[in-house]
Amino acid sequence: MTTTSVSPLAAGSPQSVRREAWRVSLSGVRLVAALELRQRVRSTKWKWALASVAVLIGGVTVLVWAATRAFGAEDSGAPGDITFGLVVFFVLFLGLVVSPTLSATSINGDVRDGTMAPLQATALSAADIVLGKLLASWAASLAFLAVALPFIVIAYFDGRMPALAMLTVMLVLAGELLVVCAIGLGWSALTARTSASAVLTYTTVAVLVAVLPIIFGLLSVTFMDEVTVTSSSREYVYVDDAPQGAGQPDGPRAGIPDDAQRDEQGNYYVCRDYTYTTSVPRTDRLWWLLAVNPYVIVSDSAPSPRLSEDYYFADVGILSGIKLAVRGARVGPTTFADDCDNQLTYEEQQRRDRIDSLPAVWPWGLAVQALLAAGGVVLGVRRLSVPYGTLPTGSRVA
Repeated sequence: MTTTSVSPLAAGSPQSVRREAWRVSLSGVRLVAALELRQRVRSTKWKWALASVAVLIGGVTVLVWAATRAFGAEDSGAPGDITFGLVVFFVLFLGLVVSPTLSATSINGDVRDGTMAPLQATALSAADIVLGKLLASWAASLAFLAVALPFIVIAYFDGRMPALAMLTVMLVLAGELLVVCAIGLGWSALTARTSASAVLTYTTVAVLVAVLPIIFGLLSVTFMDEVTVTSSSREYVYVDDAPQGAGQPDGPRAGIPDDAQRDEQGNYYVCRDYTYTTSVPRTDRLWWLLAVNPYVIVSDSAPSPRLSEDYYFADVGILSGIKLAVRGARVGPTTFADDCDNQLTYEEQQRRDRIDSLPAVWPWGLAVQALLAAGGVVLGVRRLSVPYGTLPTGSRVA
């Protein structure tokens, strides 16, 4: 009697199913994406949504522009940088709100309506279906970004941001929308109810945007170390009726130290150093909690305008301000405070050089978000692989 051996990768085996589920064809992905987008374009609500977003962003841009001109000096260029940052942040906010609605019900919604099983019965693999739906939801979210592009361009030319800032910000915004769409797709595959997947997607976005910064602030109060700080402050000197220096009507008065200086009001002061011990938060151990924040990623990725050698004391825009704040948190507590002069001291110059030499934060944050997005895609492919394993409670095949 002759026996026939069966390969473990034969059709119907678990290994074969997993391999076929991850088979990707460009034509299959394009077909699924086209079907998804065709359904969205047919809806008149979609056109009204784009028009409403355009009006909303335009109104916010005008209000921000007027507010920054009312409270800022127009010749400094800082109001334009603030306008650019606020408009970019508002567009990012809308993207984080809209993108989950485009993908969080993409899979379980089709399963509920019974339209997923016909797709799975075709030659399309699970990866084709998931990537096609992801591409369609991302393209739909990019439509909102395209509507906002003219207002971002207007705000950009109103400020002093470098030439690459516009391109960098747009690419990072598009990447953030892709991440959120992938996260929503993963929750849509993992849960049977569309309401649950939408809530979980918004919760994930809320954790990245608000919860982690709150945890950072709370832990900053907990992780404290005592450091010795040297502070330079002004000590005013008053000498009543002291005669003027001989032949120098505006010279120093008698009894005034030689190293005394005069402030804007004509009062004499000397700089004195004081040393004391205080407790400060160790933000250099906690900064990574901020790295995955979408607003931090966008801010850190945008090149900063080089204002002057003393740009740390100058007005900077929203994006540059957040970048400096996060990178300042990475270098840890300062041990010198100068409240006497408005010039950079040697210690402050060293700290500024350390901040400038730090590597960018945004690649690390975007890498973590990419892992979350990849997890969403993996969940989607595993859920749509046939034959099914264990189905979620309340779900149906067709």
